[in-house]
Amino acid sequence: MKKIFVAALAVLGLAACVSNKQEAPQTQAQQLIDRLAALQQKGYMFGHQDDPMYGLKWAWDENRSDVKETCGDYPAVMGFELGGIEMGDEKSLDSVPFTRITAEVQHHYDRGGIITLSWHPRNPLTGGTAWDVTDSTVVKSILPEGSQYEKFQTWLQRLSAFLKTLKTADGQPIPIIFRPWHENTGSWFWWGEKLCTAEEYRALWNMVQDYLNAEGFDNLVWAYSPGMAGDLTEEKFLERYPGNDRVALVGIDGYQWGTKEDFVAQLDQNLAMLCGFAEKNGKIPALTECGLKNLSDPTWWTSTLKPVVDKYPISYFLVWRNDKNEYFGPAPGEPDEASFKELYAADNTLFLNDIKE
Repeated sequence: MKKIFVAALAVLGLAACVSNKQEAPQTQAQQLIDRLAALQQKGYMFGHQDDPMYGLKWAWDENRSDVKETCGDYPAVMGFELGGIEMGDEKSLDSVPFTRITAEVQHHYDRGGIITLSWHPRNPLTGGTAWDVTDSTVVKSILPEGSQYEKFQTWLQRLSAFLKTLKTADGQPIPIIFRPWHENTGSWFWWGEKLCTAEEYRALWNMVQDYLNAEGFDNLVWAYSPGMAGDLTEEKFLERYPGNDRVALVGIDGYQWGTKEDFVAQLDQNLAMLCGFAEKNGKIPALTECGLKNLSDPTWWTSTLKPVVDKYPISYFLVWRNDKNEYFGPAPGEPDEASFKELYAADNTLFLNDIKE
């Protein structure tokens, strides 16, 4: 049994700040916010995208997980992707049946875990993928009076219908961290910085949030997460920020695409900014996506990532999925297994068994 990590005073102060400033009724979303703040006093959680769906050497089996088969425990946080739901597709853009996503969200919640959802919708103007940035008027086209507004309203109806399936056995909505329109400070998605103005981006966020609020979703913890960048100052972070009344969790998506030194320097600076902002504004900070593709450095978990995240009171970090052609999480027998087990054994890293209530 791992020891309970005694958090720094800064974490205690942040948790108190979040708890005190959140004065809304105790909805499922608020209960999750309070839980996240309390868990920060123990350490930070490990998360993995599509963890129970497939791994390096298997796909679609029931009750499997590369993480669990490596360290003996499930991730505390599991992420799932909704791209394709807007089209009425049966499977997500990662070829995962939406019925399976519903089932795995329910399973992980029943285990005591935490769920986060991302959404990479198709390009409503061109019909391309979320990465189709050939037209810079996409966001404008789906706002009121835009040419694709009615189409996008239909997409929101389909999104809403799916979210309503995420319920417990007794019919209660499952609390979810919902993270739309992420990495918006880059320009590789149709909602990115060079594809819309700051005002249009905020109008998009508000339109979707207002729609889902009107549908009665009081179980969504809204997360805002730009991409990591060398120039991500607080001023830059706030350019497209929807506002404190619309965001509960603030994050950074940061991958190591270059050298270790560049990644560490950028992650350190970005997390310092993020956690400072979160403390001042009563928000939960997290490293909402991260990873090193195919773990080319077998000690990456403990030699690169952990020394940086240990310095900051983040709620969790989530690494992307394990696909046979591209993976970001651990798997049994891989060169990074020893480093990951060392990460798992640390007092301040939280997996499923560490957060069960």
